Amino acid sequence: MPSAQPLASKEASLFRNVLKFYETKQYKKGLKSAEQILKKYPKHGETLAMKGLLINCQGKTEDAFLIAKEALKQDMKSHVCWHVYGLLYRSQKNFDEAIKAYKMALRFEPDSQQILRDLALLQIQMRDYNGYIESRRLMVMSKPQIRQNWTGLAIAYHLAGNLTEAENVLTKYEETLKQPPPRSDLENSEAILYKNYIIAEAGDYQKALDHLEVIAKTAIDKVAILEARADYQLKLEKNKEAEKSYRVLLDRNQEKRAYYAGLEKSLGLEGEARVKIYEELAEQYPRADAPKRIPLDFLEGDAFKTAAQKYLDWRLKRAAPSTFTSLKALYGDVAKRECLQSLVEAFLSEKRAEKPAENGDDLTNGSSPNNSVLIYTLYYLSQHHDHWRIRDTDKALSYINEALELAPDNADQGELRLGLARILKHAGNVRKAMEEMDNARQKDKSDRYYNTKCSKYMLRNDCNEEAIKTMGLFTRQNDVNGPLGDLLEMQCVWYITEDGESYVRQGKFGLALKRFHAIYKIFEDWTDDQFDFHSFSLRKGMIRSYIEMVRWEDSLWSHPFFRRAAINSIKLYLLLNDKPHLAHGSLANGTGDDAVDFESLSTADRKKAMKKAKREAQKQEKAAAEAAAKAKDERKGGEEKKQDDDPFGAKLAQTSEPLEKALTWLKPLLEFSPNFLEGQTAGFDIYMKRKKYLLALKCLLAAHSLAPEDPVVHEQIARFQLFLNSKPELSPTVQTIIDETFTIAPKEGTLSQFNEAYLSSHGEKNAKAVFSVIKARQALAASEGSKSDAEGTDSESLLFEILKKNETSLKEAMEGLGMLKDMKGDVGRYTEEARSRWPVANVFEAKA
Repeated sequence: MPSAQPLASKEASLFRNVLKFYETKQYKKGLKSAEQILKKYPKHGETLAMKGLLINCQGKTEDAFLIAKEALKQDMKSHVCWHVYGLLYRSQKNFDEAIKAYKMALRFEPDSQQILRDLALLQIQMRDYNGYIESRRLMVMSKPQIRQNWTGLAIAYHLAGNLTEAENVLTKYEETLKQPPPRSDLENSEAILYKNYIIAEAGDYQKALDHLEVIAKTAIDKVAILEARADYQLKLEKNKEAEKSYRVLLDRNQEKRAYYAGLEKSLGLEGEARVKIYEELAEQYPRADAPKRIPLDFLEGDAFKTAAQKYLDWRLKRAAPSTFTSLKALYGDVAKRECLQSLVEAFLSEKRAEKPAENGDDLTNGSSPNNSVLIYTLYYLSQHHDHWRIRDTDKALSYINEALELAPDNADQGELRLGLARILKHAGNVRKAMEEMDNARQKDKSDRYYNTKCSKYMLRNDCNEEAIKTMGLFTRQNDVNGPLGDLLEMQCVWYITEDGESYVRQGKFGLALKRFHAIYKIFEDWTDDQFDFHSFSLRKGMIRSYIEMVRWEDSLWSHPFFRRAAINSIKLYLLLNDKPHLAHGSLANGTGDDAVDFESLSTADRKKAMKKAKREAQKQEKAAAEAAAKAKDERKGGEEKKQDDDPFGAKLAQTSEPLEKALTWLKPLLEFSPNFLEGQTAGFDIYMKRKKYLLALKCLLAAHSLAPEDPVVHEQIARFQLFLNSKPELSPTVQTIIDETFTIAPKEGTLSQFNEAYLSSHGEKNAKAVFSVIKARQALAASEGSKSDAEGTDSESLLFEILKKNETSLKEAMEGLGMLKDMKGDVGRYTEEARSRWPVANVFEAKA
């Protein structure tokens, strides 16, 4: 539809230049041309709209919206004005409003491919599949000769679950082709494989197999053809054909376990026949690990011992450092674990008995093959005794130290010192573990793995400055924001998470929250990044990969790293809600013995402490700004550093709405990870503090359905029942719903009896259960307004008892220490007893 105010030929030419400059990102030239038009036609709506769009590209968003609204006032029926208005909203990620604007633009220009394309991209981004189907259908009707339009419509039906229609769309396009595409046409190859993928997903495997045979010679991805053929034949119970197909695949790749599993099913193997086929495969592929390793998963008794003996001889005689890594999956079976230990110990005795210079080798420099075998046999046993199911630190250290004495060369030393660092970490001495990991790194400074691993250990020891310097060896040099800025730009999630958790341990909650919010921003970026791939994948024809990406994005927010950051952030915000003073400077370091006991201070002293903490925080910010300015001067070119108005995260920590901030993290957890227990228990805590009792109950019931005997769930049941016992003022509707749904409360006896019964049934070997019972006791005592000395003494004795249990882990012992400090119990005695059990752990070291 033409504009309400037509332009003269000269200005019309300028307007075309404006569009061209926008497309080529020459925004200043575009604005100059737009101003020339507006001098003669100041109320020309489409030019005003383009001016707003160009200004928005320069970062002036508010001005851009004002100009765009003015453009709409001047020309309400212009598709350009509405399209620009949608683009502005899209740039602000307000996709709902952008979609509305695009639909208005289509009312005035229904055949515009560009508007339809932009609308379709937003609809798939928002997972509006019905709207996406309609947009793609209109694009096909408008330009049926373009293959991308047909493929896009098939994808729309596929993602919406209509597989039959998706297949029909692809078939209709194929019928329009006058001659078949050449074999070199990658887009056609991907499209026909995608069609086969859809047929198989619909469950018609015979049809999929027939179609596969038709396209086999045309498709470029031969591995996909071979794998699909074997899979379809197996599902159709064409076992002889499936066997041949899987053997062809094994000839290509002897280490892929899925091929062996498929071959087993096609042969219907059981018992001796199953063992025999793997013996044949091991002979056929003598260098392959999988046919020798897989039988260890299903063999038992003497058969397992014989196979394990062969496997260990083969691996250990080659001095393979990864032998334990390959076998540790078997350690859940006690018999197999003990068998492997005895076999390796026997192998070690045999190697020790051999004469050192039997083959004329020079052993003075550790270069003998026999010496390497001995070293990595000792290395295996050190890892064996360090395994979490065994955790015999003394034996693990004995074996690894003996191996180190025999391995003076740099290559072996690096691997072995890495193993030593891991043992020390598991034993609780993170400081010594960091030192040993740094020693391993020094053996090969060019090895990225050693450097990143060392950085992780430094963070575990709360040496953040050393960690970032080590990471800086492999980040972009002379980056204006330093190594951390480069790691944030590269979205190095593991480092940012570890850094944040380190600051939590140090009580630097502002910095911790800053790191966790950086994680949130990274996940938002990953969500937004898919936007470009909606069009890119169609242009390149990579449809199968695109479908996988879309489905991966659908589960993105359930990623373990997001969960980790979310739970940490929620805990911090709940803590800051209860103790706001922890957000202020040095008061946040309330974890050591020299920390200010803020709770015991008078009101006047609290004010003084707060003022002092704020002054210290201001000094730190000033020092950081000066250091940043100095670093900028030293950098080549004097590039501008991105301004950070909250370098220490003080604003994040000192928020006036900590529960609202916690809720921001909770919503993705509950939406995308409903079966994540910690997410549900965190939801209960947040909603109880926000006085949203029905939502809290919903989370509690969900957590109970996931793990009815979980200690945290038990504690929360007790707390919720305690809340109900206090007879809160609830609306009749809320009270009725609670009465009808809260059926997991104790039916008989008092709440105290319910708590002690849980202790009797779960507290014998479960430290977490004991902690839960103690917390429930404290809540009961607080509700009664008093705490008996006998009850406090009994809870303290429980912590000492659980400390002596073999099932109690080092981490649980540390948690018990934290509880004892809160209870103001006998910390000295606790640390002394813990030190006798975990002598290596530096967390229980006596304070100087």
